[in-house]
Amino acid sequence: MAARLFGRNPPERPGSNEKTSNYITQEGFDRLQREYDELWSVERPKVTEAVSVAAALGDRSENADYIYGKKRLREIDGRLRFLRKRLDALTVVRGAPERADRVFFGAWVSLEDEEGGTVRYRIVGPDESDAASGAISMDSPVGRRLLGREIDDEVEVKRPRGTTVYTVVGIDYSAPDAAPDGETPD
Repeated sequence: MAARLFGRNPPERPGSNEKTSNYITQEGFDRLQREYDELWSVERPKVTEAVSVAAALGDRSENADYIYGKKRLREIDGRLRFLRKRLDALTVVRGAPERADRVFFGAWVSLEDEEGGTVRYRIVGPDESDAASGAISMDSPVGRRLLGREIDDEVEVKRPRGTTVYTVVGIDYSAPDAAPDGETPD
């Protein structure tokens, strides 16, 4: 599966010249699906009811609750359309690749910089990237540079504050809530 994973040309991101991947982890897919379900079954009915109540009060042109409710309903409907299209287009990548000694999609990668500082990133799809939590997109400069690397490989990354050289010191495909290097969480 890992070889097939990177052999495709990713589709273009709408409105840009960038390309984006349609891959996502099971956790990321479940998170988007929960958001869709919450918007559809909880938030939208609540806002629809509020708009109906506001509409019954009379003059809609000066009714702030009605105007805001309709605006919020359009936002929800837009997000629902986006999520539905995106969920249909995504490919969920399950499990570790055959070669767990290399960095592929879904890997937790431990890196050491030139000063001995360490960072840990998970390679994910663009829909679930969140640098603050260590989840970086496979389409990002760092993500692209890490794909296919092995332990002890050096990776040069150009960043706004200068070039940094990282050494791959760990590759792990365990569950995202597992602690690094087999440690048990407190």
